[in-house]
Amino acid sequence: MSVTPPSTPAAPVPSDFIRDIVAADLASGRHSRIVTRFPPEPNGYLHIGHAKSICLNFGIAREHGGQCNLRMDDTNPAKEDVEYVDSILADVRWLVAGWADDVLAMKPRGARPTAVTVDDRTDFEQRGVRGADAGGRELEPFFASDYFEPICRYAEELIRRGHAYVCDLSPADTEAYRGTPDRPGKDSPYRDRGVAENLDWFARMRAGEFPDGARTLRAKLDMASPNIWLRDPVLYRIRHVEHHQTGKSWCIYPMYDFAHCLSDYLEGVTHSICTLEFEVHRPLYDWILGSLGLPRPLPHQFEFARLNLGYTVMSKRKLLQLVAERVVDGWSDPRLPTISGLRRRGVSPGALRDFAY
Repeated sequence: MSVTPPSTPAAPVPSDFIRDIVAADLASGRHSRIVTRFPPEPNGYLHIGHAKSICLNFGIAREHGGQCNLRMDDTNPAKEDVEYVDSILADVRWLVAGWADDVLAMKPRGARPTAVTVDDRTDFEQRGVRGADAGGRELEPFFASDYFEPICRYAEELIRRGHAYVCDLSPADTEAYRGTPDRPGKDSPYRDRGVAENLDWFARMRAGEFPDGARTLRAKLDMASPNIWLRDPVLYRIRHVEHHQTGKSWCIYPMYDFAHCLSDYLEGVTHSICTLEFEVHRPLYDWILGSLGLPRPLPHQFEFARLNLGYTVMSKRKLLQLVAERVVDGWSDPRLPTISGLRRRGVSPGALRDFAY
């Protein structure tokens, strides 16, 4: 007499407030399809803390039949390298293989944002492609650097709307004018430049007329805001540095807060999920998108608690120091909490997902 072995119960689907929001957005019709993203800066190898973000963003897309865009947030060329781009792609593929690789979305190699017309207005978009839909095309991650031209045009639009100005304060004076959390800042003497003048100065910044740090493009918000991130934050700075993707094409680079929200918008992201330190940046995220009067649906940012481990070095800056000083055998040293180090130690992707998911 044969005995049917008991079936293994399906693993429970995680539940949290972000998933509740996503489910409510689908039920209300606010979104018909979920698009999340994982956007690391390629300035080091991924570590176990990143595994939580990968699992959360890919997991939510997987649970709702959506997609998760893999994007390199490469707006700071002085600290980034192709080696890190390659390692991030390898680590993400390893961690989601056989679990959520079907929702991994990238772009056809070499693709750039396309111009579209929405409500008689020219806009830009960069849609993701999942592996099953590639049709034989070679795919690569998204790169924020692919969006430098549209982002620059959005900056010009902010100037035209009176929401941004070129500031000649030095970095030290900009910081001094900013004030402190308990003391309001003061307006830059260049805050009231006219639109035409600002557009001219910004065009000359882009043309490479000025040295590093000579001028910045700043948002015009409120120098007395209790949120210090809203005190006329810098949107663009001058850096005569070669970029690993764009070469010497650009000498002005957008700040993370400016590029982040616009990259989400260009890719059609619906839920931009960040760690809690970005909560105070969310009003700026919303202000930039709202001030541009963009014609397509806007993404929204949500925050979650980051994964921290006791007695473990989690800072990329400190991990880089250990690697640079040869205290360890590279980024994949099994003593490190990097994903490549854990892989070399023998940890399976399933075990890491169980820990982080």
